[in-house]
Amino acid sequence: MDVEKILDFFSSDAIVDFYADASARVGLWRSEEKICKRLFKKQDSILELGCGAGRVAFGLYELGYRNLLSTDYSLQMIKRARHLTKVLEYPIPFRVCDATELEFEDSIFDGAIFTFNGLMQIPKAEKRLAALREIRRVLRPGAWFFFTTHDREASPHQDFWKEEELRWMHAEQSERLDEFGDRVEDTKNGVHFMHVPTRAEIAEVLSSAGFDLEATVMRSELADEPQEVLDFSDDCRFWVVQKPD
Repeated sequence: MDVEKILDFFSSDAIVDFYADASARVGLWRSEEKICKRLFKKQDSILELGCGAGRVAFGLYELGYRNLLSTDYSLQMIKRARHLTKVLEYPIPFRVCDATELEFEDSIFDGAIFTFNGLMQIPKAEKRLAALREIRRVLRPGAWFFFTTHDREASPHQDFWKEEELRWMHAEQSERLDEFGDRVEDTKNGVHFMHVPTRAEIAEVLSSAGFDLEATVMRSELADEPQEVLDFSDDCRFWVVQKPD
């Protein structure tokens, strides 16, 4: 899958507007708040990947987290987030950043987050592994990192995945897909990509990246979210991991 086509999707006016609306209307999920309060101190330096238009960053700032650095691969998302910081008068730094090649020194952050299945919107397994290794590199020993994914085994679309497995067995899958679990959807705003993993797949890649897996749980098991969140996003799986001391 061409990463530039994915970038085009997340740079389109309609998608940037969608993320900006979520920043104002949806805000920080109860599940995200619960995990952040459990893992991070208010004074911790926290790196956010895939920040979009600032939904999570603004929510954390309102909870008292002041040492945030929020990043996204899309310049248009970052521009919108910066505009919203001026409107809200929240002095949160936002910058364009490629999660697979972080521009930071080793072991400088106390924590990291990559929400809304952002890691799974990086095409190709080796690139997702590269992102995890980069995140581990910039975290101090003992630091926490959490992210979310879909869960293929918990998907309500089991018939699709059975049919997709047969297509891959017979080499009849879409030429745009790199690995089994990839989904590509053509929309009026461009191409939307998502990799939908199994739990075993994520556990294996976390081990390869050098993280210790502490816990994993579905959002629906973690918190009762308001209707705005349920309308905004399907259920997802949270992963809580730690860089070893």
